Amino acid sequence: MDLYPLFNSLRIAGISTVMIFIIGIAAAYFVIRLPAVLKGVLDCLFTLPLVLPPTVVGYLLLRVLGPKHPVGAWFFEVFGIRLTMNWYSAVFATSVVIFPLMYRTARGAFESFDETLTQAGATLGLDRAYVFFRVMMPYCRTGIIAGTVLSFARALGEYGATTMIAGYTPGRTATISTTVYQLWRTDNDALAFKWVIINICISAVVLLMINLIESRNKK
Repeated sequence: MDLYPLFNSLRIAGISTVMIFIIGIAAAYFVIRLPAVLKGVLDCLFTLPLVLPPTVVGYLLLRVLGPKHPVGAWFFEVFGIRLTMNWYSAVFATSVVIFPLMYRTARGAFESFDETLTQAGATLGLDRAYVFFRVMMPYCRTGIIAGTVLSFARALGEYGATTMIAGYTPGRTATISTTVYQLWRTDNDALAFKWVIINICISAVVLLMINLIESRNKK
């Protein structure tokens, strides 16, 4: 049994989650401080990938990152790098798909933060960076951790956008989700079922982690 799909799925999900952890938190922190109208517009834009079909997300990414389209053509011409049909192409797809999960969760956590703590920090001469990292993030850690774990789980199971932009090549771009589909298409139900069980086990562990985190913070 070739374990490359497992390794590749974990690699893509891990990199995507780290990227979106930083970007999602930054976006949420920025948006909650904007005027209501601008906040609403950006909130709609940032949440859109959550409601769009993954294949639509993949198509839009191809229109940007494809070798005959703006960003993809520039990267290929300048660096000789193709941004599609590689394992790291799936990182772009999963990052876009999971971004709303991290953003919405972080925003909800930040909106529940007591701003009087920020004001108290200011009166003590503490700068915003110190208050953010030493007060706000620890206060909001339950929501942040939950969003991170959910984003990782969603990235691990991403199929539609990943297939559009990275395709399926055994040993190069194959993930658990794309492998299951290809095995099903070739009537290899036994091996497909093994991969399904592996995916279920990983997802169950992720959900148990979230429940454990929530139960500990309720004590």
